[in-house]
Amino acid sequence: MATVTGQSGVVKLNLSGQTEAVVGEVKSFTIDTGNNILEVTKIGDTGRKYTAGINEASVSLDCFWDQADAQQLVLDAGAIIDFEISPSGTASGSKYYSGTGIVANKSISVSFDGMVEATFSITGGTVAEAAHS
Repeated sequence: MATVTGQSGVVKLNLSGQTEAVVGEVKSFTIDTGNNILEVTKIGDTGRKYTAGINEASVSLDCFWDQADAQQLVLDAGAIIDFEISPSGTASGSKYYSGTGIVANKSISVSFDGMVEATFSITGGTVAEAAHS
């Protein structure tokens, strides 16, 4: 198993149903996937019992703000987007994660002695894993 650096990562997204394109100026990203575990313990059980619930996922993007980048501009709160995230690049065999989500939060931060930065939070359901061909 080879390790990789984040330098090759690629984030593509667009409004749902439109062709995904690369987001510019991405500094970092995080993909969190999980399942809402449900407790099903009943009287008489000798230990707690659980069952799988509904899948959940979130994506967070940290970028240098680029007001000319079309993909950053579609990331307004409430927008429904499709995404494809490739942590180690798009070479054949490289894994990518795709799904649909709603932009839950858009935050633009500015300091007098730094770059203008933007953080976007996307909440969705199931994220699919596949490999580039």
